[in-house]
Amino acid sequence: MARKRTARRTVPSKRSLGAPGGATVACWEDDPGDPKSQPPLSPITVPVPNQSAQPLPYKLAGKAPAAQVYHPGTMNFVYYANASALRRTANFWGGIVPAGTTWHVGKVLPVRIDSGVDLNAFYTRGGGGDSPGLHFFHDSVAGRVYFSGESPDVCCHEMGHAVLDALRPQLFDAQTIEAAAFHESFGDMSAMLSSLQVPSFRQALLSDTGGTINRSSRLSRLAEQLGAAIRVGHPDAVDPDCLRNAANSFFYTDPQTLPPSAPASHLSSEPHSFSRVFTGGFLDALASVFKLQSGAPSSDALVQAAQDMARLLVAAVLHASVVPDYYSQVAAQLVQAGEAAPFNGKYRNVLKSAFVRRGVLSLQAAATLGGISKEGARALMMTAAGLPSVKTRTLPVAAISATQYGLKRSVLKVHTAGEPKHLAVTGSSLLLGPAQPRSVQNAAESYTEDLFQRGHVDVGRHGHATAGLLHPYSFKTHVVVEEEGDLMLRRTAFDCGFHVAFDQPY
Repeated sequence: MARKRTARRTVPSKRSLGAPGGATVACWEDDPGDPKSQPPLSPITVPVPNQSAQPLPYKLAGKAPAAQVYHPGTMNFVYYANASALRRTANFWGGIVPAGTTWHVGKVLPVRIDSGVDLNAFYTRGGGGDSPGLHFFHDSVAGRVYFSGESPDVCCHEMGHAVLDALRPQLFDAQTIEAAAFHESFGDMSAMLSSLQVPSFRQALLSDTGGTINRSSRLSRLAEQLGAAIRVGHPDAVDPDCLRNAANSFFYTDPQTLPPSAPASHLSSEPHSFSRVFTGGFLDALASVFKLQSGAPSSDALVQAAQDMARLLVAAVLHASVVPDYYSQVAAQLVQAGEAAPFNGKYRNVLKSAFVRRGVLSLQAAATLGGISKEGARALMMTAAGLPSVKTRTLPVAAISATQYGLKRSVLKVHTAGEPKHLAVTGSSLLLGPAQPRSVQNAAESYTEDLFQRGHVDVGRHGHATAGLLHPYSFKTHVVVEEEGDLMLRRTAFDCGFHVAFDQPY
């Protein structure tokens, strides 16, 4: 879908619901859901969010409305729904990430709750005409206006991109399918973990699932409302009841063997689609970690499970090598991190099981994990001290042929997923045994071809006048720039994938 820039759309304000004194504001407990579903969800009230609270402050653009409880459907409600959801995520990850972690884009994460007309939202470092930070949009579908920044699922997903960029900035430009897909998976994991910080949501989840939280539920179904909006025009572009469902049955497949796009019922190499493999394994692991908590299933046990999985995930992200088969490295490091105190191997079997059943770890890989020394495991979990080397090191650059992309030059340079592997593990092959990892060069070429096929690259003045392929109506996540006399491919944004690339103006 072409991104149509407009001035901020203002909705005529209705009377507020009250809450004199401005002590509380209204927001959604979870994604507001398909507007056709019955009974409709009702907002909850929460304390006014402190956007400047450390360690992960953010700031919504514009003047804050008076702090009171507003009706859904007004821009004032959208403002506080957005601010409250982001506070939920910032509070959660702020207690997990290493001390001293700051946003990649600056001390404060900028947020625009309505950047124009689109069924989309994205995180950007800036560039491509967009200011850095989080951008949310609105669009009208079948007579109803949808605000992407109203949904906690969307807000917490987008802030998840910013959190991961703060932890592992190398992933932003890594030219490989699995790095991009993991960024989307981390956003979805962030949305799920953030929702578990709401007491009323936890109680409803336990009631709905009987404590088996990897069943399809409000936890696993992500962005139901915007999924419904997209489904109006493109029924097979999203899941039947949401945008993406973490309760899925997808098994790891070498993404370079997959098509660049496919219906939601199938896997493709498109990052949002392929992200579902890792997200599904993570939800299975979270459900098993929850079952291992002492006592009967409870709201407090859900909080503990979410915290434990988040700590393991952050440790894994900080130590996993950025390589073409990145999924297996993260999963393996997550298992290894569980060997250290305070876990001491408690979750070893359920973590292995979750990722082996998804094919993210091969059987051979799982057999090699868990034997790390206590000293080595302890080092994996020492995230509180921070890891400056991870923040500062850069990925290697490789040259790939640019002729087939319609560029004026014959060579295009990209950042490759070429870090040294710390663990000799891979995912599972669909034939027999472990998958054979792709070369760094081959992975970069494959992902670059996907980007150009889907029309996500802004070639600007570097495209050939007649041989170039511009894709004028697709969202651009990458841009070709000239650096020191060479053409370089740079990422500008991680988008939520709410836009549909084959939408065109009539």
